Amino acid sequence: MTERPTVTTLAPAVSVRGAVVNYGDAAVIRGVDLEVARGETVALLGPSGSGKTTLLYAIAGFLPLVDGEILLDGRLASSSTSSTAPEQRPLAMVFQHYGLWPHLDAIDTVAYPLRRAGRTRSAARAEAAELLDQLHIGHLAARRPAELSGGEQQRVGLARALARHPSVYLLDEPTAHLDTVLKTGLQTELAARMHADGAAAIHATHDVDEALAVADRVVLLRDGGVVQVDKPRDVYARPVDEWAAGLTGPAAFIVGSVEAAGADGADGPGRYLVRPDWVRFGGSLPATVEDVRYRGTHTDYRLSTTLGPLVLREPGPARFRVGEQTDCRVERVWRMPTSR
Repeated sequence: MTERPTVTTLAPAVSVRGAVVNYGDAAVIRGVDLEVARGETVALLGPSGSGKTTLLYAIAGFLPLVDGEILLDGRLASSSTSSTAPEQRPLAMVFQHYGLWPHLDAIDTVAYPLRRAGRTRSAARAEAAELLDQLHIGHLAARRPAELSGGEQQRVGLARALARHPSVYLLDEPTAHLDTVLKTGLQTELAARMHADGAAAIHATHDVDEALAVADRVVLLRDGGVVQVDKPRDVYARPVDEWAAGLTGPAAFIVGSVEAAGADGADGPGRYLVRPDWVRFGGSLPATVEDVRYRGTHTDYRLSTTLGPLVLREPGPARFRVGEQTDCRVERVWRMPTSR
């Protein structure tokens, strides 16, 4: 295996300080500050156009900074006046649109960074074959990109990134073209490899389930700016505003006093977030079932109540039909912060 360079500093793997990136005259990254510790995985979560890919490209060195700076392992990589070349940064990037070389087959694509690191052709190809096997595409080693499906190309790109043994992985929607089973397996494999290498990762996605599952911290991006940075459980349970609440999962809002309902987190009159898993059948709150959606592992119910419309989620198939009367209880709420 390729040896990683010795790190002599305890500086964060990535430090982004006041970064501004423009497309033309328009700022698409607006004064972003972010630190990623060694061994940490940070998810960038936001809708299309929020700046996720642009921020990754700036960290990778593909886009210049108008203002601010980016440090990698404590060393300046980008500022408004200087930039280290992408190939000289201790990074590996997995592109949303694969980024494979059309003239190379899968094994030589993965072997390329190993050859650049000084491995012999035979040693590089042997390790590349091992990586392809680990990602369950060893049988495709001799195929070029045009002969691979989108998901297969994405896994070749991941194998190429793993072959670099970088300090930081930049992952731009790395599982977007994989089915659920492959996605889960790949997330597990990638996490294990990064943990073994002690590498950090910045994982851009618009999939909230993926962000909450893979990350130590989640960064919510909107219009090129940071809205919230928190642990996954806190961006879900304690969003800073209604936009953040809606981005991170199904959300219902009730206005007034919910203390009489006995919900944990109630604190006088206000506007409260209620997540589907915070509502249960059985209780003192009358409800009418307005919609039923069976999701396989669980069922979602839209309920009409005197507190307002709520969504209730419980495991298993549906127990109630549209139009039925029942009762429920709200076990937990989150008082939304006042407008900033």
